[in-house]
Amino acid sequence: MTRYGTDVLLGSLALLLAVLSAVFFFSPWPALTCAVTVLGLILAGLVLNFFRDPERTVPPEENGVISPADGRIVVVRRTEEREFIGGEAVQISIFMSPLDVHVNRMPVDGVVRLCRHVPGRFVAAFQDKSSELNERMCIGVERPDGSRVFFVQIAGAVARRIVAELKPGQEVRAGERFGMIKFGSRVDVYIPGKIDVRVGLRDRVRAGESVLARYL
Repeated sequence: MTRYGTDVLLGSLALLLAVLSAVFFFSPWPALTCAVTVLGLILAGLVLNFFRDPERTVPPEENGVISPADGRIVVVRRTEEREFIGGEAVQISIFMSPLDVHVNRMPVDGVVRLCRHVPGRFVAAFQDKSSELNERMCIGVERPDGSRVFFVQIAGAVARRIVAELKPGQEVRAGERFGMIKFGSRVDVYIPGKIDVRVGLRDRVRAGESVLARYL
């Protein structure tokens, strides 16, 4: 279990215990007691599953861009990114369902140059317009060779909290944990320059392990 989910997990389990205690104490109907207990255990299991944090092995790709999130590729296209890159880039977007691991990891080595929170709405994260409308955290990293990678944590229809433990000037390594988005979300990655894209639409990727692209 990751430290990023501890607050929500403890609150959920405390509420579950309170509900179950009340049911056991006041209910004269054994069938109802049993049903609520089973439902409570299922919900607790789902919460525990959501906040799991498995270890990952970062591939030895010196010029690779590693996936920052678990999930399914929903966008691969060339576009203009003005906020950090200032020009053309390949956008690769990853949709995380509530069943995916939601701990996010750094896609490249480098130094954090931008970390900006943008308030917004909670449109379903698989929709393309969520990149512009939803609450998000914008993160820009400068690689050791001076090139830049920009990625955005985007809240989804259910997500209500984005965690990003980063600050400008911080040195980071590819595959390191840096945060999470709670309960369904999306991450957009923007990569400029000459690259070989290694993923396609509907591919499944894993944070800290899957290579999204490689610099040529």
